[in-house]
Amino acid sequence: MVKTIHELDLKEACIQAAREVIAEKGTEGLSLRDVARKLGVSHQAPYRHYPSRDHLLAAIMQRCFEDFANHLDQASQAHTSDALLGMGEAYMRYAAQHPLEYRLMFGTPWPEPAAHPELVRHAVHAFDLLRNQLLQQLQQRASAPQSDMLALLAQAELQALFIWSALHGMAGIQQSNVMQHLVLTPGVPAQAEPYLMGMMHTALTQGPAQAPAQVSKAPSAPAQKTHET
Repeated sequence: MVKTIHELDLKEACIQAAREVIAEKGTEGLSLRDVARKLGVSHQAPYRHYPSRDHLLAAIMQRCFEDFANHLDQASQAHTSDALLGMGEAYMRYAAQHPLEYRLMFGTPWPEPAAHPELVRHAVHAFDLLRNQLLQQLQQRASAPQSDMLALLAQAELQALFIWSALHGMAGIQQSNVMQHLVLTPGVPAQAEPYLMGMMHTALTQGPAQAPAQVSKAPSAPAQKTHET
């Protein structure tokens, strides 16, 4: 007999069941039919909330990005002495504690973004938290109130991409199989994250004072070649 799930619960139940399917088979094995089978409902039931597999996958990824951004935001507010350090530590902690969700966010091809604007909004919000924190610090250190905001924004974005790349690289290495086979000096694995945070802090405080000038300028037109006669 087909199980009946309250309509208000079915939408959330589909997300939870889909996560289980992905954990077992990967995103390639996700289908609405498998979700329905896992829930014990009719094959058509999930379609009442998710017109296609991609809509369900987008909803899962959106939830992951939302939880991830909330995790970073709470950490930055709790770490009052150094919000960036709090966000960095929170990033690594989330990646270690939620490997499935982390891979879904950063290792899974997105469904068509134009069809899922909420997914894009939540994903961008996670980056905005970092960019805004960096921009705030740059504004506080700016030598004059009339500092070029476009240049400061470009510098904050370059720093955000640098930090994101470093954290993502470390998280990916730690989750890879090869990490288990590296022959490292005792104590190095435990020191890796604090060392990374320290190096990022050094780069941000002692690195270039401002973004490269060409970032804030429109690219110039290529010079036309002249031909000798």
